[in-house]
Amino acid sequence: MSRNILITGGAGFIGSHVVRLFVTKYPDYRIVNLDKLTYAGNLANLKDIENAPNYHFEKCDICDYDAVRAIFRKYDIDGVIHLAAESHVDRSIKDPFTFARTNVMGTLTLLQSAREYWNGAWDGKLFYHISTDEVYGALELTHPEGIKPPFSTTASSMEHHLAYGTDFFYETTKYNPHSPYSASKASSDHFVRAYHDTYGMPTLVTNCSNNYGPYQFPEKLIPLFINNIRHRKPLPVYGRGENVRDWLYVEDHARAIDVIFHHGKVAETYNIGGFNEWKNIDLIRVVIRTVDRLLGRKEGEDMNLITYVTDRPGHDMRYAIDSSKLQRELGWEPSLQFEEGIEKTVRWYLDNQAWMDNITSGEYEKYYEEMYRNR
Repeated sequence: MSRNILITGGAGFIGSHVVRLFVTKYPDYRIVNLDKLTYAGNLANLKDIENAPNYHFEKCDICDYDAVRAIFRKYDIDGVIHLAAESHVDRSIKDPFTFARTNVMGTLTLLQSAREYWNGAWDGKLFYHISTDEVYGALELTHPEGIKPPFSTTASSMEHHLAYGTDFFYETTKYNPHSPYSASKASSDHFVRAYHDTYGMPTLVTNCSNNYGPYQFPEKLIPLFINNIRHRKPLPVYGRGENVRDWLYVEDHARAIDVIFHHGKVAETYNIGGFNEWKNIDLIRVVIRTVDRLLGRKEGEDMNLITYVTDRPGHDMRYAIDSSKLQRELGWEPSLQFEEGIEKTVRWYLDNQAWMDNITSGEYEKYYEEMYRNR
């Protein structure tokens, strides 16, 4: 069956992987990538599929109600995969208004546009909203030192899963956001569910753990540190690096989105995690060793770049997602352990240094601004 799917934020990190997957896997689908092209949106992420006959790009602000409504009409949209969001916690602390506008009002604009266009003809329609595990708040470190850090690639998923505690985020976990970013995402989640409960709109929500992999904007920890190690710049670590995160390879996340979009149950929530808990400092040491080795340096010689800085406000201690519902009901599971994924990730950034340099210099923005001025 042919579909007309609107993917918001498709020029961003996770979004570009989802767009690429859907464009290549479903040639009969019409895939519409809606992106405002803020600093984190980069159409170079999709250069390999930009000329595909089933791919369409619309530069648009998700808060522009009239423009979003027009896109629904133009492409006869019957499915939405909503990834567009402001997503960096540090930026949200400095500028909470932007996060509230994009993440809350932008989501509401999309919901209302879909509701108006579909007009109660819900059969075959779906509004799928991608959220974060940060809406749940924080977990305690039951095992502060970890059971067995740092892990090897032979460690089982359960060993990673139980490394720092036996408590996890479940789909039923009460929301308790601690940053302006997570508060804005929590609000958008509530609006999505409210549109199902109030109007009957078919909706789904997923909450994912930290993503990593190719095409991630280098304000985020892993690409930032890869680039800093490459140039032997300091690696700023909040506090003592004791905070624990669950890491999910971005292509595994895209596969999960595909499965949930096609087979997920309407009105359900699914948690997507990598079963890969790591203390920030242990993760950073793995990144350093990997980059050093692949650059032909003595493995670990750049450990001296680690620089401890003042912890950020409201820094949650531990996130850990339980994805067993998704595994049990839809058969999805992550394909990579962290050390396997980080090897692929580091290789990609080192093999694509021009992409990184264009990002850090701002050249990518100038190129695409000029391109769209001349269209």
